[in-house]
Amino acid sequence: MTLNKILLIGNSGTDPEMRYTPNGKAVTSFRMAVTRRFGGGEGAEPREETEWFTVECWDRQAEAVNQYLTKGKKVFVEGRFRSRQYTAQDGSPRHVNEVADARVLFLDRAGAPQSAEGAAAPDTHAGDQAGDPTGAPAQTRARRPGNPQGGERRAGQGGDVEELPW
Repeated sequence: MTLNKILLIGNSGTDPEMRYTPNGKAVTSFRMAVTRRFGGGEGAEPREETEWFTVECWDRQAEAVNQYLTKGKKVFVEGRFRSRQYTAQDGSPRHVNEVADARVLFLDRAGAPQSAEGAAAPDTHAGDQAGDPTGAPAQTRARRPGNPQGGERRAGQGGDVEELPW
């Protein structure tokens, strides 16, 4: 058995770009920065390093990301990791980190103070239907084990909704 999965929290570094495949499937991609801060103890200068990823999502997820995500917004991204190398036009070798088939959750709250880069993202996950954090249709949501009343479930209520570890 193998597993290729990456989970990231960071900021979108570009506005999303959406395109369509020849058979009509939506594809959206954007750049994402993940910054690690470290050091700074005992009078030392704090340091940080930033890793950049190209995030690619498809179909309804692509449409939602294109509609709601703007540069600078905080996002959670889950997907399949790809790394590739190529030679740039100037002859220098380049290395690219990619997250393919990504699931994107918006972490900025609606109604939060707006930055200079645009409006706050909605208080929802990309691709949600009727506020369901899993994106499942209402008729599916109502029949889920651990949720006999249907409707939206909140974190900590158990069942099959993924909970973030913080």
